Amino acid sequence: MSYSDSQYTQQVQKRWSRRASWLLPGLSLKRWVGLFFVGLLLAILGLALLLQLQPISWSIEIVKSVAPAIPSWLSGSMLVLGGAIMLMLGWKKATGTVLTALGDHSDLTVLEQIYRRRKLDQGPRIVAVGGGTGLSTLLRGIKHYTNNITAIVTVADDGGSSGRLRQEFNIIPPGDIRNCIAALANEEELITELFQYRFKLGEGLKGHSFGNLFLSVMCEITGNMNTAVKESAKVLNIRGRVIPATLENVELIAHLEDGSEVRGESNIPEAGKPIAKLRCEPANAQPLPEVIEAIAQAELIILGPGSLFTSVLPNLLIQAVADAIHHANAPKIYVCNVMSQPGETDGYTVGDHLQALLKHCPGQHMVDMVVVNNWIPESLIRKYQEHGQYPVVIDRQRIEDMGIGIIERVLVDDGETIRHNSRKLGRSIIRWYKKHYGRSGQKQSVTLIPGTQVLESSI
Repeated sequence: MSYSDSQYTQQVQKRWSRRASWLLPGLSLKRWVGLFFVGLLLAILGLALLLQLQPISWSIEIVKSVAPAIPSWLSGSMLVLGGAIMLMLGWKKATGTVLTALGDHSDLTVLEQIYRRRKLDQGPRIVAVGGGTGLSTLLRGIKHYTNNITAIVTVADDGGSSGRLRQEFNIIPPGDIRNCIAALANEEELITELFQYRFKLGEGLKGHSFGNLFLSVMCEITGNMNTAVKESAKVLNIRGRVIPATLENVELIAHLEDGSEVRGESNIPEAGKPIAKLRCEPANAQPLPEVIEAIAQAELIILGPGSLFTSVLPNLLIQAVADAIHHANAPKIYVCNVMSQPGETDGYTVGDHLQALLKHCPGQHMVDMVVVNNWIPESLIRKYQEHGQYPVVIDRQRIEDMGIGIIERVLVDDGETIRHNSRKLGRSIIRWYKKHYGRSGQKQSVTLIPGTQVLESSI
């Protein structure tokens, strides 16, 4: 057999293997196709009986007349083969038409698209709370395991393009929302490139990102940012939901340890002084009902990663949000930053991050586990130290004394920058969840004792 013949044989085998995979369980398709054909047959027979055509008797007579001319094994085989071909062709064409109508033009086969969608639709209900680039990084990782994602996004940003649009149009800042929408989009790379594009020229346009302008226009058309985000999600075919924490115009105020006060999210890191306490105005800002509902129905709640004082905590300063997380039955995970952030968490350990979070939510159950990175390339550490950033130290005994468990793993790449790898982060969290809570969302018999380390080898 020549090389080309061998290739052809492999292609044929692969093609038939993929066709056979239409019989995979879990697609929730075969039962409905079968029901359709049974219903069609019954309807035809019923109509024939109503018209007194007596189809059964006629069929038997036709078979009797044809049988002597053609051997039964041949006629039977031809009917079975012909029927099977028509069934498979009709089935495949029907599902292909449905997926085309839904606008899914990915390179995956129809089967793979259906199977992936079904599996992701059955994934755990996850609520991710935060903002900035940290939240979008997390979303890029967990979207490969579930479609049931709700991203609750901070709206305290007042700098850059978002700050300008916030002042000019009196809307909540769209920047963090834009990043989350792009992260959850099916065509992630294209949408991210489009939404992150910043105009370099043009009076009034220079410095604005296309995504911010897009959301601002949608807000003007639909009436508020929440509706704008919902409609944008439909247009961009994103997985899950993105919800602003509140629609109110929230301003952050930081009380520094030297007794001074800094107003505005963008000004807090610039102060360069330790933060004692954070608050927001208005103090009684109300969340959207969807936020509270999502938290109550969540099977897993994730806080962070992201800037502790300007991305994560602003959501928890909305009292109703903190109360909802406190009362939720879902396990609660805090994803700690890999490096310290100048002006916010200088010198902070993992325990310091947790202490600051719990200090702003006194008496409330906010964290069960903390996810930490335990390895960074030495060459990158030296590079970051030149800019005043240092690895966040894991003070295990202190965390253990706080009654919080640790998911400890390598979460960064050996690249040019130190940042969470979205795939590694998402995989670590989902594996921990499945190991201890399973597909049912109920805690398994193997209990994780608070303070226990979950090392890479055990996940």
